[in-house]
Amino acid sequence: MEYTHRIDACFSDAPNDPDLNASRLTNAPYTAMLARTQPALDQIRQWRNDGTLPLLALPYRQDDIYQITPLAARFRDSFDDVIVLGTGGSSLGGKSLYALADFGWGPPQGTPRLHFMDNVDPHTFDALFAALNWTRTGVLTISKSGGTAETLIQTTICLARMGTVLGKDALRNHVVAITEASADDTGTNPLRVLANRYDIPILDHDPLVGGRYAVLSVVGLLPTMIAGLDPTAIRDGAAAVLDETLAAMTPADSAPATGAALSIGLAQECGIAATVIMPYLDRLANFTAWHRQLWAESLGKGGAGTTPINAIGTVDQHSQLQLYLDGPADKMFTVICGPSSGAGDPVTEGGIDYLEGRRMGDLLDACQRATAETLAARGRPVRIMELSVMNERTMGALMMHFMLETIIAGHLLGVDPFDQPAVEEGKNLTRRYMAEFDA
Repeated sequence: MEYTHRIDACFSDAPNDPDLNASRLTNAPYTAMLARTQPALDQIRQWRNDGTLPLLALPYRQDDIYQITPLAARFRDSFDDVIVLGTGGSSLGGKSLYALADFGWGPPQGTPRLHFMDNVDPHTFDALFAALNWTRTGVLTISKSGGTAETLIQTTICLARMGTVLGKDALRNHVVAITEASADDTGTNPLRVLANRYDIPILDHDPLVGGRYAVLSVVGLLPTMIAGLDPTAIRDGAAAVLDETLAAMTPADSAPATGAALSIGLAQECGIAATVIMPYLDRLANFTAWHRQLWAESLGKGGAGTTPINAIGTVDQHSQLQLYLDGPADKMFTVICGPSSGAGDPVTEGGIDYLEGRRMGDLLDACQRATAETLAARGRPVRIMELSVMNERTMGALMMHFMLETIIAGHLLGVDPFDQPAVEEGKNLTRRYMAEFDA
């Protein structure tokens, strides 16, 4: 496996100290909750076998990768910048993967810089447009339904700007849309209608793979391939985690099942209302935002769910850890420890004894271990996910872990982890307010 999953610090081990026990599970309720994950594991196996949940087939596919390989190569060769339009699940997964290629100072040589534009702040778009050479710019526009207002306005404005400079006939060579097919011939998918108007190529978004679960599809992999990353390695990592769960003889043999049992058990038995994901590698900062949407939108229904909080070490040791240690004991912590010991330049001067001869990676390693141990010493429920390497395979494994964990947690809560009914209310109200601007 690409990670270890240590959960011992989530259980009560101080029988004579009620303060330390208050926010941790005892063995009996955890065992009962873990047993309740068995039907979810059986359902996952059934979905995988009968093909009714395409998400579970994605780790083993190659045909769609072959299909988009020439397109990714053309974008790499033709453009210096690629704008990725979309919001929520259409953006966060690809953005998380892209962090493996661009650490903030530009992409690898021979690949374009990707700009994930997931908001509709006009100031940001004006600044982006001012920095672009449109002749060397490509656009990916992504919306599962094709009706997301933010993506539609992003797309129309980008097409207008590009068309003014290059001419409308050039759009088909610079833009690609990813969206699902219309349910009928009435043209009910606005993004598809818009793309067809300009003869823009369209890649089909699987209608049975929700946006927040779409990172392993072309939604996440096309930007990844444009950035020069290995899509097969991403899927291989996801397959390793899925294979472990499919082969699990008992729920205890599946890391996603134990994670779900912990999260929901802590919520129901100990009043844990929030779950903090805190990796210690900068490359996982965007991943925490992807997880936040996945967990919140999948489980926050009918009064159920816990609040996901994204943090990053070592930054949040100096901004949030005081609250985590000495504030309300209502949070579960997942500390993701990355490989760092021995990395970086050695300290050879400065006169600080405990740093002398050490490397920056040594300090990062010490900080991540110290945070996990300090939280545990305060009685906070802490699980540790330790990575031996940080690459595409590891990222695929982490993403599959948390998608499965979320699906299993939905079963424990009795909610559908694949819909988002409350979100639609806000979308409808937004459309009404937009219409009122004409009144």
